[in-house]
Parts: sequence; C-alpha cells; structure tokens
Amino acid sequence: MENVKLLESSILKRDLTTLRDKNSSSVVFSTALRRIALILAVESGSVLDTVSTVVDTPLEKTDGYKLRTNPVLLPVLRAGLGMLEGFREIYPDSPVGMIGTKRNEATLAAENYYINIPKSADGDIVFLLDPMLATGGTGIHAIETLKKMGFNAIIYFSVISAPEGINNVQKAHPSVKIITCAIDRELNSNGYIMPGLGDAGDRYFST
Repeated sequence: MENVKLLESSILKRDLTTLRDKNSSSVVFSTALRRIALILAVESGSVLDTVSTVVDTPLEKTDGYKLRTNPVLLPVLRAGLGMLEGFREIYPDSPVGMIGTKRNEATLAAENYYINIPKSADGDIVFLLDPMLATGGTGIHAIETLKKMGFNAIIYFSVISAPEGINNVQKAHPSVKIITCAIDRELNSNGYIMPGLGDAGDRYFST
C-alpha cells in the first residue's frame, strides 16, 4: 500500500495484545493506548522539518535544532482523546483542536457533532489522531473538513486499521500519509475491524 507506514516493534506487539484482550481493564487499556500513542508521536518526528539554532551549554555555545513548525494535534472524538496525552508529551507547544465525527450505525456514514479547530496558517501540518481506521468514513469526513479550512498537510495516525479503510482514505485523499501499528484482516458486516479490539472509546472510557 502506497503512502502507508506500518510500525513494528516488540513493545507495540505487547501493547497491541493488551488492547485486544477483552479482559484488560479500562485502566490497563488506557495505559497501553497511551504508550502506543507515545511511540507513534516519536515516529511522527520523521515527517517534520527542523531549523538550525544556537544554544548555550554550561560551557559554550553549540549548534542545535528546533522544529520548523509545531503540528496541530487533532483527536477525533471521543476515542482519539486516548492518543492525545502521548502526542502532547512529545509536542507540548502544539495547538490542539477537536472534531467530533461519529459513525451512523445504520448507514455507516460519518456525521459531525462538534468542531473546534485552530485557524490554519501557512505551513501548518495536522496530525489526525484516530485509534481505529475502520471503514474510513470518519477519517475521510474529518480530512474533508480540514481541507475546507485550509489545511492541506495532513497525516493520519491510527493504532489498528482495516484494509478497506486504508483503501477508502487513499482513494479519497491520496496525499494523506497513514501511519498505523496494525493492519487487521477485514471489516465485519457491521463495519467493525476483525479481529480488532472492540470499541476503543467504550473501552477507554469504561462505558
């Protein structure tokens, strides 16, 4: 799959297993999700540019680097909030927006119920945080909303993705890079990822 990066490591395999386990408590689940988000956030640095700067060490001046721009962090409510803490630890100065885009369980179409996104500035890059890339409808809808607001540099971060969702996002928005930790087998007839982990939002918030 073009423009898709699949992350693999022993730590991710361990924590993904924890997320999938139906016996993991909400506390255990949320802790594992935060660790995975932190790994994704560290990986995200590979797509950002730096600029040179000078820093004073206790002994002398030396060359250093800073980010050219801080990404806008945009969790998709509500499950995306489970990824936000890990990304904010790496990007403490980043502005945070939120978009509430839920899936209509009857039609599987995406619907906005809340939008609060910082105004776009030239060169801004958005990190879209959505643990489950299932049908892709939610992600496509969020990306379309962002593009209408002037954001064109968008990277989609998910924890678990379905092949159908990846294909749908790429077909609708081929310029959007997808970074994920697992590509599962398929969607079931209800649009849920198989084997998946259930509803990430419900499990994170213990509802």
